[in-house]
Amino acid sequence: MESKRQQKVARLLQKDLSEIFQRDSRHLFNGAFITVTNVRVSPDLSIARVYLSFLATPNKEMLLDMIKERGRSIRQQLADRVRHQLRIIPELNFFLDDTAEYAAKMDAIFSNLDIPPAPEEDDEE
Repeated sequence: MESKRQQKVARLLQKDLSEIFQRDSRHLFNGAFITVTNVRVSPDLSIARVYLSFLATPNKEMLLDMIKERGRSIRQQLADRVRHQLRIIPELNFFLDDTAEYAAKMDAIFSNLDIPPAPEEDDEE
């Protein structure tokens, strides 16, 4: 269970990282549409796990590697934005968020199920 402070910092980081990926650093990643879906912060606020989702990108793993390589510059841009709100800028760990693919896979599985209709029961009194 995250504390209120962790939740507030996570929301702040998610908002600012989203702006960095959408506006400031879009040219660094070949114009890919990057969405920050979730941020989880450690209890001491020193590590942030950032979950990313990519649209219209053929090779997601390669793009994630590019983001990890540029992690220091992304952290520096984040520090410039939140320097008045946070004393310590957390270390950023980036992960691929695959919940959309998982949900689509589950929908496909459910749609392919052949469920027979329930037998009609006669209610006799």
